[in-house]
Amino acid sequence: MDVHFRWNKKNTYSLAVLAPLISQSDFVREPMGGIMMYSFSTSQRDEIYSEVDSSETDSIYIAGGPHPSGAVEDALKHFDYVVIGEGEETLPELVSTIQSGGDVSAVRGIAYVENGEVVRTPARPHANLDKFPCFNPDGLRGPIEISRGCPWRCKYCQTPRLFGSKVRHRSIDAIVKFAKQYDDLRFTSSNAFAYGGNGIKPEFDKVEKLLSTLAALGDKKIYFGTFPSEVRPEFITDKSLELINQYCTNKTLSLGAQSGSERILKTIMRGHTTSDVIDSVERCFSHGIVPAVDFIIGFPEESEEDQMLTVDMIKWISQKGGKVRAHYLTPLPSTPYENTHPSPVSKEVNRVLGRLAQKGKVTGSWE
Repeated sequence: MDVHFRWNKKNTYSLAVLAPLISQSDFVREPMGGIMMYSFSTSQRDEIYSEVDSSETDSIYIAGGPHPSGAVEDALKHFDYVVIGEGEETLPELVSTIQSGGDVSAVRGIAYVENGEVVRTPARPHANLDKFPCFNPDGLRGPIEISRGCPWRCKYCQTPRLFGSKVRHRSIDAIVKFAKQYDDLRFTSSNAFAYGGNGIKPEFDKVEKLLSTLAALGDKKIYFGTFPSEVRPEFITDKSLELINQYCTNKTLSLGAQSGSERILKTIMRGHTTSDVIDSVERCFSHGIVPAVDFIIGFPEESEEDQMLTVDMIKWISQKGGKVRAHYLTPLPSTPYENTHPSPVSKEVNRVLGRLAQKGKVTGSWE
């Protein structure tokens, strides 16, 4: 039975990780006969469901990724199987079991429908990152994932719900193996400055060990704490910024602030304060680094006053020369906001952000 990954540019990172684990698989841009595997987020849901529902191929459909993992019953209205959470061990076992005609109920970490009822098999332990590749050097590539999981329980975020609250790190030796494949090094992590630690308190000696080892590889450009990764504001210290200037190419840092309202930061369980954001931005500029700061608009508990506090902080950052990305809240499955409605963006907030966008001070989509 042929095995296909449904490719699109939005799921490149996950497919780069999974494809090397499924022998003789390929990438396709439309449904094909055999086993069809999809990985997708909530924003892709409707388009993918429509494609699967209208397909006339003789296929077994497997869904994985953030949306199916968080909305299992929803995905099973359209797919035969859902891989819940991490797929490195589960997906190859499921594919092999299907191909051999084995008992799928013995595969941990999946869901399917049997006799009209959703069946969830026992959860699978989280993966040891060192046992699995970041990508196939001869195939589809992605950034190097250095850490997975997050100890913070931000109400809008799927990461700790899917990958656990204990942060796991890829070893330096394993990271170096994949770093040798690139001239420009980019990484994924929920908080790059948390490398080697528990995600609550930094262990900058371990961060420095990683960066110094990568720098010793030779003529490599190291982009750390910037897209597609980010850092938390309370992890931005004189020490962490000195490490960026000493070892890295980037002169920007991607910083998750999320709100300029102290009340909202507490409500969403963000775990830092507005003062942490202000201090981190000031420190960045003092070290010659430009902060690129993310904000979310539309939390359900958010008032116009809260939104204006966020706008005030956005204006302050942009006036100092920082970069800002603003996004409208998407209630994601498996999070506390799953069944809530985002608050509307006030006309004044929209007007101010629109004016800043015209001046190139803000990017993103906040409506």
